[in-house]
Amino acid sequence: MMAQMTNDFVAIPSLESSIRLFGGHMRTVAGGWKFFGQQHQSFELMCVVAGQQKTELKHLPPMVYGPGEVLIISPGTWHVNENASATETMTYITCHFDMENLNLKSKLISYVANSVYHADSFFAQMALETAHQFVDISKDDQLTEEEKQLQLQIVFLQFLYSIVHNGEKFRKSERSYTDREAKLARSLADLMTDDLKSDQPVLGSFEETCQHLNISAGYGHRVFRKVYGITPLHYLEDKKYAKAKMLLGSPEYTIEQVSHLIGAQSVSAFSKQFKKWSGTTPSKYQQQATQKRRVRTVRGSGYFE
Repeated sequence: MMAQMTNDFVAIPSLESSIRLFGGHMRTVAGGWKFFGQQHQSFELMCVVAGQQKTELKHLPPMVYGPGEVLIISPGTWHVNENASATETMTYITCHFDMENLNLKSKLISYVANSVYHADSFFAQMALETAHQFVDISKDDQLTEEEKQLQLQIVFLQFLYSIVHNGEKFRKSERSYTDREAKLARSLADLMTDDLKSDQPVLGSFEETCQHLNISAGYGHRVFRKVYGITPLHYLEDKKYAKAKMLLGSPEYTIEQVSHLIGAQSVSAFSKQFKKWSGTTPSKYQQQATQKRRVRTVRGSGYFE
């Protein structure tokens, strides 16, 4: 009997994502503790375990929150964190995180950023449980460093999924940007990275991209940062770094060719910038990537493609 043929087809989405989780720790601080004002290009999760914390965000009234309460600070937001008490200790769990996916970044800003969530809310309970899992995994002596990193990624991805899946429950009453601004920011991002998707050199500038959309560079910069929480330059630098790593990991490209393809003015300028990005030189990174790609076979060694 012939097997019944079906025309069912399920496309599995491509997965190209880079997430970063860093600077995480649990700490108890004395009364009067205060951390200097700062702003950075990543999200910051703040969970109070005991005591009370005071956080001041630019252009917003100071927020004081206590045990079980949670705040996620959006990228590019100037802020100051301090112990709300001058005498009592405070314990908190914090971490910074970021991702390349702009749509995901935009949703997090729209849904949960820059608002304190009370201890009895679903989001605060979920975020605090995630933070405690981070701590438990990190202090588990039975796990290797690689196992810890994998476990942290699993927990972190589940956390991000829960935010997106339950986004409408968390959405703030007023979104900080309009649908028109969201569409414009997406167009800017697409145009800025068109060259990075090909094997052609990166050309043009942000000003030229804005001219193509008939807007001023100043307006384009403000809208992009409002929607995605990062500057256009930071976004483009991240994309250039990702492309440089990909090209350096392919044995057919020389450092000179990679430098040309990401639009660097010179090989020297590219080397300096890459070391700033990664902490190592392009040549060392290329050597490490080549070694990782080399595999041992029954008849000898070769490249795994």
